[in-house]
Amino acid sequence: MKSLPSSCSRRLASWKWSWNGEIKVCPLPAKERLGWIDSSGSPLSLNTQLSLLSLGKSHFYYQSFGENARNLELMRLMDEIYLKYPFYGVPRMHASLRQRGYGVNPKRVERLYRIMGLEAIYQKPRLSQRDQNHEIYPYLLKSLDICRSNQVWSTDITYVPMEKGFLFKVAFIDWYSRYLLSYAISNTLDFGFVSEAFLGATRLYGNPEILNTDQGSQFTSKAFTGMGIDRNIRISMDGKGRALDNVRIERYWRSYKYECVYLHSIQDGWHLKGLTDEYIRFYNTQRPHQSLGYQTPWDCYSNGRIQDRISWGALAAPQTPGGGFQTI
Repeated sequence: MKSLPSSCSRRLASWKWSWNGEIKVCPLPAKERLGWIDSSGSPLSLNTQLSLLSLGKSHFYYQSFGENARNLELMRLMDEIYLKYPFYGVPRMHASLRQRGYGVNPKRVERLYRIMGLEAIYQKPRLSQRDQNHEIYPYLLKSLDICRSNQVWSTDITYVPMEKGFLFKVAFIDWYSRYLLSYAISNTLDFGFVSEAFLGATRLYGNPEILNTDQGSQFTSKAFTGMGIDRNIRISMDGKGRALDNVRIERYWRSYKYECVYLHSIQDGWHLKGLTDEYIRFYNTQRPHQSLGYQTPWDCYSNGRIQDRISWGALAAPQTPGGGFQTI
């Protein structure tokens, strides 16, 4: 038998051997294949569709029970620790929880990290190795003089703990003024709520010159980058694992959680949306920022647009950022 190329050897672990010795490539993830099933309008029976997709009925009818109270308590505590020490990986987070009297296994900490979308911030080797399926754009903000509103927008997604469960929030913020432009809340990390928040921001405030994101799959997808390119927006992306490249939105998350989320026992998504709307009105129009010379973000945003000689008649009064809540 001839030796296989190194690229083939690396893929052997993801191949399965059928009974006659032929190689069969593993199918797509079950979650993605489940999305192809049409249980009402297809001429094929449900059993036939499941068979064609190599799925069992248990895949189709399974409903997740969510995380138990113990895990939700751990996730809330881990989120607070991570905000203070974003360089904590699984080993340090595990040790920190043990010091607080929580007898948890490192594997549980690792699994909860994945659910929450957390990752230790550190300089990773071989950053030039990219996913060939997604186009990665360069980081455009290095040494850039950001001196006016709508010059650069920034966006990110964060985990938000509740009394029973958790949700995800995406937000768009003006880099120059720290003005929160739009947000959306969802119980899944799909593209829909990101698109909703982006379109809400552009409807209220027009288009930025540059939009900076991280390399999450929601932002690297062609559907998202295409919306920006169609509006002549230049796309900028953080280096992988470099949260400080998107520092404006990271600082907003810290303020939002300590000044809003952690002060309340949040019951559900509608409760969270009400609290978030109230906090954003305070954050945008009443909360003075030291880095802005103790102006509010709205004062700085509106002045930044005047300096750029942009007509801002529609912005004579602060707009309420769009904030949707999706249950999927």
